[in-house]
Amino acid sequence: MNVKDCIIVVTGGASGLGEACVRDLVKHGGKAAIFDLQEERGEKLAAELGGSCIFAKTDVTSEESVRASIAKTAAAFGTINGAINCAGVGDARKVFSKRGIYPLDAFNWIVQINLIGTFNVIRLAVEQMVKNAPQVDGERGVIINTASAAAFDGQIGQAAYSASKAAVVGMTLPIARECADYGVRVVTIAPGLFKTPMLELLPKEVQDSLGQSVPFPKRLGNPAEFAMLARQIIENPMLNGEVIRLDGAIRMAAK
Repeated sequence: MNVKDCIIVVTGGASGLGEACVRDLVKHGGKAAIFDLQEERGEKLAAELGGSCIFAKTDVTSEESVRASIAKTAAAFGTINGAINCAGVGDARKVFSKRGIYPLDAFNWIVQINLIGTFNVIRLAVEQMVKNAPQVDGERGVIINTASAAAFDGQIGQAAYSASKAAVVGMTLPIARECADYGVRVVTIAPGLFKTPMLELLPKEVQDSLGQSVPFPKRLGNPAEFAMLARQIIENPMLNGEVIRLDGAIRMAAK
């Protein structure tokens, strides 16, 4: 699919990797719908980007919320051709520490957003995209998920985050195989250390040190580089059922 002909929903699109995807899509002629709970940021970004972008306040873990946001997008632009799942959260807790055991509700919160939220958007986006007229090769849409290098190299304290992201990796191929019947591709990006709002809370010297741990290039990734890969996935029909590490060859240490 050509990005300039696409209408893409982006979860977590008001900041970080999602915002970079929204900006890149509109820059290259596409249309984007920001699905996010950050209402002020989302509305501001949509207003900045003009008629090619809308904001829909969305809780990715809620079927009702995602359905309403997809309906709003279809009403504004006619349909959707893809979904980029960037909404996610992290937490650093040990299974057992001086603070006690890992609270089950904290573990569940991360899994609900990172895994269940991703799956919720996938299934409801596919339901909408199967209605699209087939394009070249019978393609009707594309799903791009966000995992993490932590899915493979989880560090101490990342049990919940790594489990949720590993699950996104694990469901990529079976969902791609299923959605092949509908002409919908499914690909996952597993980024390494990127300049996201979470990392930017750290002192600059810590950020610089993390960047130096990347084999090459020796720096943190730029969200625009994530967005570039997302756009290339949209446009390359042979990318399907794959998990792509975007991490400068880093392999995370234990801590």
